[in-house]
Amino acid sequence: MDRYIRKIRQAMPGGDIWIKESTYAQAEGLRAIYATAAEKECLIVDGCKAFLFEGEAVDGIKICPLNHANRLALNREIRYTRPQAIGAATASFGCGDRLGLANEGQLAAVRKTKAKPVLAQQSLRELDLTGRSYDDVIDAASWAVFKAGYREGYGADGDHLKTKREVEAALEHGCSMITLDCSGVLREPPAQAAALSRAYEQIPAKKRLPLEKEYMNEAQAASIGVTYTRQTWMEVLVTYLDAVELAEDIYIELIRSRGRRIDYEISLDETAHTTSAEAHYFVARELKKRHVRISSIAPKFVGEFQKGIDYIGDTEGFRHNLRIHCTVAACFGHKVSIHSGSDKFKVFPVIADETKGLFHVKTSGTSWLEAVRVIAGNAPELYRRMHRKALEHLDEARSYYKVACDVSAVRPLDMAADDELSAYLEQNHSRQLMHITYGILLKDTEMHDEIFEFLKKNEKIYGLQVKQHIEKHLTSLGCL
Repeated sequence: MDRYIRKIRQAMPGGDIWIKESTYAQAEGLRAIYATAAEKECLIVDGCKAFLFEGEAVDGIKICPLNHANRLALNREIRYTRPQAIGAATASFGCGDRLGLANEGQLAAVRKTKAKPVLAQQSLRELDLTGRSYDDVIDAASWAVFKAGYREGYGADGDHLKTKREVEAALEHGCSMITLDCSGVLREPPAQAAALSRAYEQIPAKKRLPLEKEYMNEAQAASIGVTYTRQTWMEVLVTYLDAVELAEDIYIELIRSRGRRIDYEISLDETAHTTSAEAHYFVARELKKRHVRISSIAPKFVGEFQKGIDYIGDTEGFRHNLRIHCTVAACFGHKVSIHSGSDKFKVFPVIADETKGLFHVKTSGTSWLEAVRVIAGNAPELYRRMHRKALEHLDEARSYYKVACDVSAVRPLDMAADDELSAYLEQNHSRQLMHITYGILLKDTEMHDEIFEFLKKNEKIYGLQVKQHIEKHLTSLGCL
């Protein structure tokens, strides 16, 4: 490496260049390192494979921009820079980065833990609201991994996808994880017994009767405390059979034949009702029986996992609920996944305890809120404009997210001095206000540009803020 660095410096005598030696990577026919030259970030490569990269050749080296084409070339040649499946035997932590600026701080937090990061984690809703694409998200994560010299592997999640077309697009763009949102096919079981029986009888007998015979006398289920009464069995089959079949179809048609490992998560949480142990057991057993390899299942738990604030509900009730889901997951070899996991410090120790440290926790908007916190503390006029715009468009943002945000409980902005603005990020209602309106704020071109310009000028402050906040999550989850 020393000889390579001397070669670079000889090719750029007197140049304003800074080289980060920890990013040095080598593969057959290629050497690569991250640097800044003339105050611009770049990738410097040499070797017989340097032709694969776009850039300017200078005396035996090539100076390359950190663009999409070069990210793809780097992914092909330097394996650890591309998204990878993490699997069911390792704890994983979905970071989420709505701005494409938080990954380095997230990596700094996770690198000394037992958890693997899912750095590129975006739903189609988030992509639409931020005006980004899968390529944008994975580009940002890949370059952050390379710049940080992080070689432990990271994931990219096509989050909350509902259709085959959506899943196929995520896989085509390199996602290493698919979260299938089954809410579109989860059927609401009728409350009245007669109506439930009719709905049950509408399921073709060739499907219904063999399954009924299996599950009404299922010994393994009974051994872990999962039992099916006639009513609970009918409710489970009416509600979840279509979800199982969709998950199977997508696995067979799109995932199994991909030629690479894919983490496959089944999301059952986007419903009004808590997921029962009987439902979890049925979905997990059916998928295993149909040779569908999954990494995790996300149930709907008791209590409320609202965006950006702590858990709402009884902690011991959650513990009891989580425990049975962990027991079911252990039977079939997948992880329990906790969605909307940002800032749920009240139950993080419970999650660590009951899962024995083997979980997937999804966070998303919390790194955006840390950006808002940095802005509130250092650019008060920008924050005030963001806050006012958020208030104006709150009803629109509520159409995307279910939150308890009560603006009457938010202190009027004109009553807050500049040095008090950061306190808005500590109060639940104002915190949710800024959490769910991110898309509206970022779609305002002038505001978008000002936010990004400020954060890039203050990237060290923002990176440290993200690092500390994610470390707080991981410490509470027992990962450090």
